Amino acid sequence: MKKIKSIALALVLVLGMQTQSFAWGAIGHYVIGKLAEWQMDAATVEKVEAVLKQESISGVGVWMDNIRSDQKYNYTNTWHWVTTVDGEYDPTIQEEAGDAYEAFLRLKESLKSGKLTPEEERDQLRMLIHIVGDLHQPFHVGKPGDRGGNDVKVSFFNKETNIHAIWDSDLIEGKKMSYSEIATELQKRINPSLVEKYTKNSPADWLREAAAIRPDMYDIPENGRIGYEYIYRHYHHTEERLIAAGIRLAQALEEIYG
Repeated sequence: MKKIKSIALALVLVLGMQTQSFAWGAIGHYVIGKLAEWQMDAATVEKVEAVLKQESISGVGVWMDNIRSDQKYNYTNTWHWVTTVDGEYDPTIQEEAGDAYEAFLRLKESLKSGKLTPEEERDQLRMLIHIVGDLHQPFHVGKPGDRGGNDVKVSFFNKETNIHAIWDSDLIEGKKMSYSEIATELQKRINPSLVEKYTKNSPADWLREAAAIRPDMYDIPENGRIGYEYIYRHYHHTEERLIAAGIRLAQALEEIYG
C-alpha cells in the first residue's frame, strides 16, 4: 500500500509539472520552427541542421517537452516559463533552477562560444529553439499566483479545462489545419517592415509584450464558458505571437550560425 501511494504521488507531481511546462502544443512549436526556416538564409539553415544531425528546425521544436520523463534533463524542468508581475524581469521571484528568460540568454551565449561538444551543442540548440517558442506563449510569461493560468478553470465547448491549456493548443487545433498549412497562411503576412518591427526589440521586450496581452487572455465570462466568441475576439493574439516567435527564432539562429 505504501508503494502504491508513493507511485500515485509521483504521478501527481509529474502531471503537475507537465501541465505547467507545455507551451503551444506540438503544432504551435512546429509552426514557429517552419516560419523561422523561411526567414533564414539557406546557408544558415544548412549549418543549423548539421548541428541537429539533419533534423529540421521545426521538427525539434517539441524535443524539450519530449525529454520531460528523462531524469538526465531534470535540470531544465523550470526553463519552460518565466514569472513577471508587470512584464519586467525580476530574478528574485524566479525558480531556483532557472527560468525561460535567463535560460534563453545563457544558451544563446553558450552556443555562440564555440566551446561545446557536438552533443552539448545539439542539446542546447534544441533547447533554445523550444524556449523561444515558450517565451511567446503569453501564459508562459505568467503572473504570480495562478501557475500561468493552469489554476483558472474554464469550460471550452463543454470540455472542462483551464485557460492555459486553451492557449497552448485548443485555439490552434480548433482551426483544423496542419502546422504547415497554418505556417503558410502566416508567412503571407510577413514583410520587411514586420521583420524589422520584431527584430529591433530585445528579449526583455518580449516579456512586456506578453504582459500587455494579459487583459485579453483573462477576458473570461463569469460562468467560465468559452466558445466561438472568445476565439473570434482573441485568436489574433495567437497568430501574432507565432509570427513574432518565428521571426525572432530566425534572428537568434542567424546571430549564432549566420
